[in-house]
Amino acid sequence: MEIYLPNCQDEEQALSSVTHLAIAAHQDDIEIMAYDGILKCFGQKNKNFAGVTVTNGRGSPRSGIYASYTDEQMQEVRKREQKKAAFIGEYSAQIFLDHLSSNVKNPDDENVVADFKTIIQKTKPDYIYTHNLADKHDTHVGVALKVIKALRELSYIPKAVFGCEVWRNLDWMQDDDKVKFDASGHGNLEAALLGVFDSQIAGGKRYDLATSGRRIANATFSESHSVDISTSLSYAMDLTPLAADKTLEVGRFVLQYINNFSKDVLNKLEALQ
Repeated sequence: MEIYLPNCQDEEQALSSVTHLAIAAHQDDIEIMAYDGILKCFGQKNKNFAGVTVTNGRGSPRSGIYASYTDEQMQEVRKREQKKAAFIGEYSAQIFLDHLSSNVKNPDDENVVADFKTIIQKTKPDYIYTHNLADKHDTHVGVALKVIKALRELSYIPKAVFGCEVWRNLDWMQDDDKVKFDASGHGNLEAALLGVFDSQIAGGKRYDLATSGRRIANATFSESHSVDISTSLSYAMDLTPLAADKTLEVGRFVLQYINNFSKDVLNKLEALQ
């Protein structure tokens, strides 16, 4: 575990001051999915953001100037980029766990859960941002499941646990089921945070444009019969009940959101036929 402190403050003090914590699979996932937490803490004295990057980034796709980079070189580049984002976003801390994706996806691996428990115990955050449980990336879902497991084993219930958008939009969720984050304003900060990941952008994945475009699209398409309230919007699942109630079965919990969507589609079709 490596802990980067952008402000060079005392490690214990930096971690204990965290109010908003993001636990994400890959470098740049934090800036895509947890921008709400970054924005809420930016420039604030009583709110502090920290990010956790779970995997090491060695398997990242690469092209252009990065095409010949070894896995070891790619790992260092991606870590350096994540540190730049942490500095720009004024994070209290950026934590690197350097796990393999295969370990994250392994339901029997306890090392990732143990690291999560250590971090949660040291930060005691009010809010946790992680991946949503309907994400199409296996490693993302693995992280979310292990976050829930860590919270349950600690019996720690934050004010909210959010499952956020990265590899699957959540616009399909019913409006009453969605958590909506207004990301309007500070477009320069948004661009700077996403723009530092040159190995991905120049390497062939325009996450900067895609993320901004998704947020703008969410804002425009969120309401069909009224003018736009915000110019940028992101969505999340509320995963807090899974931390609060250990008897809730994760699959059934997610299916309730899917079933609500299914019922809405069928009801509209039946009413209009």
